[in-house]
Amino acid sequence: MTDTPARLLQLLSLLQTPREWPGGELADRLGVSRRTVRRDVDRLRELGYPVQATLGADGGYRLVAGKAMPPLVLDDEEAVAIAVGLRAGAGHAVDGVEEASVRALAKLEQVLPSRLRHRVSSLQAATMPLVGPWRGDGASVDPHTLTVMASAVTGKERLRFDYRKGDGSESRRQVEPYRLVSTGRRWYLVAYDIEREDWRTFRVDRVASPFATGSRFAPRELPAQNAAEFVSRSLSRMQPELDLDVTFEAPADFVAARLSGSLGTPVALGEARCRLRARATESLEWVAIRLALVDCEFTVAGPGALTSYLADLGSRLTRATGSSRT
Repeated sequence: MTDTPARLLQLLSLLQTPREWPGGELADRLGVSRRTVRRDVDRLRELGYPVQATLGADGGYRLVAGKAMPPLVLDDEEAVAIAVGLRAGAGHAVDGVEEASVRALAKLEQVLPSRLRHRVSSLQAATMPLVGPWRGDGASVDPHTLTVMASAVTGKERLRFDYRKGDGSESRRQVEPYRLVSTGRRWYLVAYDIEREDWRTFRVDRVASPFATGSRFAPRELPAQNAAEFVSRSLSRMQPELDLDVTFEAPADFVAARLSGSLGTPVALGEARCRLRARATESLEWVAIRLALVDCEFTVAGPGALTSYLADLGSRLTRATGSSRT
């Protein structure tokens, strides 16, 4: 490779991988001599990149942390991933970093190639954050599925896909996609289901083979203030509310520090005892695990479904412990 600037960028891209690169391997990758590699490393150091060299027969190079952050070289997928992450921060998904996220995102988009800018812009225009209690297990989503859906949202194209419901049944859907909503752990598509003639919320991790039909549509009026509110209401309807009445054998501040804020605040019944009375919209299983993670003795007075689940869970855990003994 005779183009020095291009070679330096390729060298920098290799060094930004978290490993040590032998000089000979770098020379082979770049198609140059080891002497040229040493000169290129010196050029990177002059530009502010802290490249550390190790002694030895072959010698090795590694990019280490310095006093200031030099420019990064990113591949396509890394650039899109960072842009999407910054979008989440800018949308208040991470408290306190939204302003910095907006600035960083603006700088990144300014230098993105048009092909990547289109992908990021589609995701930006089609998604919005839903800030609230953690829900779900954060099932993974195919990035291609998100990109296809986001493009259909921004292009106002009807979308076809296979969908698997929670009970395992599958169906083919054709919808008018309205917006993608990220809860931080899970993605949802808000769309008008053409066959069912009603608005629906779809979990994106249950979607397969999405396909934009090319058929345009005029957006309908959403029966909610925004897509995030619609998803929040949908999740609340799907999950029955639990009226909790739990007594903990521990100080109130101890319990509050270990209990999810979405479950409420315990009230002290003394120096070493407290009580939680609250209404929860999270799943029965999630509530049970969160109570157990407080790591103290507790008694559940209600609801009955929770006490039954805890009894069953305790029996299963006891059996698991017994079966592991030899």
